Amino acid sequence: MKGIRKRVTIGFVSIATLLFFSGMVSLFELGHLSTDAEVILDRSHRNMELAKDMLTSLHAQSRAVADVVVLEDMSSDSLCRDGLTHLENSLMAAYDLSKGGAHLDSLVVSVAELRRLTGEMLAAQPQSDSLPTLFDRAWYNDVYMPATLKVSEQINDYMSATHEGLTPRAEQLSHNAYRAVMPVLISLVVMIAIVLMLYYFITIYCVNPILSLRKSLADWLAFKLPFNPKSECRDELLELKEDIETLINQSRQNKA
Repeated sequence: MKGIRKRVTIGFVSIATLLFFSGMVSLFELGHLSTDAEVILDRSHRNMELAKDMLTSLHAQSRAVADVVVLEDMSSDSLCRDGLTHLENSLMAAYDLSKGGAHLDSLVVSVAELRRLTGEMLAAQPQSDSLPTLFDRAWYNDVYMPATLKVSEQINDYMSATHEGLTPRAEQLSHNAYRAVMPVLISLVVMIAIVLMLYYFITIYCVNPILSLRKSLADWLAFKLPFNPKSECRDELLELKEDIETLINQSRQNKA
């Protein structure tokens, strides 16, 4: 492969190679970005679902305890146990998902206290149709409801902490997006430089010599002026110039 063709080929192959590798890097980074976004959104959605389940279980538990203590409905004792079981299961799932944390640690302690109060209340159920004086409406309002409200507030704190935890993750996603786009921007700048270099090379070493050859040849054909291109010719264009000079000399010899 000779000079001009070699330089042009190298230039365009360099552009194609740069585009290929920058595209691969961007696709790789975008794949990571998409995966991270899906993980964050899925975890956030799962945390919200678990918090909702905990609030629902807590409400059912509080309602069942109220039925037993206030309405003296002894058939609701199983609902008390079920509500606590569901609450604890959702809490453990949230704990495993979030790998613990201050909010969940406090919530575990509060739910354990709620379990203790409920257990004491259920253990004190009499065989008659009324509960002991210790577990009456006043106990429910003064002891059990504050414990329930504390658990509810801590669940809300857990939900708020989950939302606040999205901020650094969103910043990380923004940084990853910048990393994904950066190779394309660098490639764009480099490609512009290569294209300008190719334009300069083609203009100086191809276009101008060809125009000079054409003008000099036209002058010889029209006015019999000496064939002497002003631009310097190299490689294939030098061979073309020499071939034209050979044809001109042969033409002169034939006329002579």
